[in-house]
Amino acid sequence: MIRRVLSLLLGCLAVVSVVAQEGFPVPVADSKQLFYLQRTSNTNTIVYELNYKDGKLDERNPVHVFWIRYTEQGQRAELSWIQRVFAYGVKTKPLDDGSFRVKLVSYAGYTMNLRKGADGKYRLYAPIFGKMMELKRVFVKITGGSMWSPDIEYYEVGGIDPATGKAVAERKKILANEIKE
Repeated sequence: MIRRVLSLLLGCLAVVSVVAQEGFPVPVADSKQLFYLQRTSNTNTIVYELNYKDGKLDERNPVHVFWIRYTEQGQRAELSWIQRVFAYGVKTKPLDDGSFRVKLVSYAGYTMNLRKGADGKYRLYAPIFGKMMELKRVFVKITGGSMWSPDIEYYEVGGIDPATGKAVAERKKILANEIKE
């Protein structure tokens, strides 16, 4: 019974997430894509992908971040220095077990983990409902403010439960003082 109720709640959250992003294009995923981030301001999408150098993961810079400019011609574009350093970039730290701690520069309080699975593929795991899930997307509801200090109503993370293979999504409200650490 409890499992049924939880499944129903998770299903409702998944429906809410689709509504929140209705009309937003979904980037075509390839084997390098980890997740994508979208905001209410426009449909341009930030993509986070594995960064390979000479066929191997670049351990000094394992995550490459870029735009898909849907409001223009759908082309890829690199982040500007300001966007990379203050808004959408990531900080990574190699860990002793061969994985990497990954944090968004704009929200250091949300820690993710990039690690290689038994199949040899890297995946990015992030907390969703208190468990580490494979992160696939992030949606940020911005209600105003500026680039330097946006007013964020909530953010929503979506991914895959590695234990079940089912889609999961969680909406989280954040306080203004949580954005930068």
